[in-house]
Amino acid sequence: MSKKTRTTKSPEETEALAEKIGAALRGGEVIDLVSDIGGGKTTFVRGLARGIGSHDAVASPTFTLNRIYQSEQVTIHHYDLYRIQDAALLEHELREVLSDNHAVIVAEWSQVVQHVLPSKRITITITATGESTRELCVQADSLFAYILERI
Repeated sequence: MSKKTRTTKSPEETEALAEKIGAALRGGEVIDLVSDIGGGKTTFVRGLARGIGSHDAVASPTFTLNRIYQSEQVTIHHYDLYRIQDAALLEHELREVLSDNHAVIVAEWSQVVQHVLPSKRITITITATGESTRELCVQADSLFAYILERI
C-alpha cells in the first residue's frame, strides 16, 4: 500500500487537488472518503466531479444517501452512510454499481458496508488542520498508482 499526503490551504485548493484525481479516474474505482463532519468531503467530491468532466451540481448526500454525477466516460456514485445502521437495503445497489466498469463509488462513513466493498480500494483521509487548511492522505494499492501520480 502506497501513501501520499498533501496540505491544502483553502477549499479551492482542496477542490483543485480532487479535480486532478478525478481527471485520472477510469471507472471501477472505489474511494473510501474519511473525514469528520464538516471536514471537506463535499468540497473534495465537487473537485472529483469536475475532474471527470461532470457539470452536475454537487451537494452532500447526507439526507438522500446517494447522489450521482455523470460525465461522458465515468459516473460517480457518492454515498453518505452516516445515518445507516443496517446496510442490507444498500448491499444490492452497491453490488450492482460495483459491477459497472464506468462507475466510481465514493463512500463516506463506509464502515457499515466494508464487507461489500472490495479490499483493494483508495482511501482518502481529510483532516482539518485549521479553519481552511486540510491535510489529505491518499492510500492506495499499487493497482491505483495512476491516482497517486496525480498528487
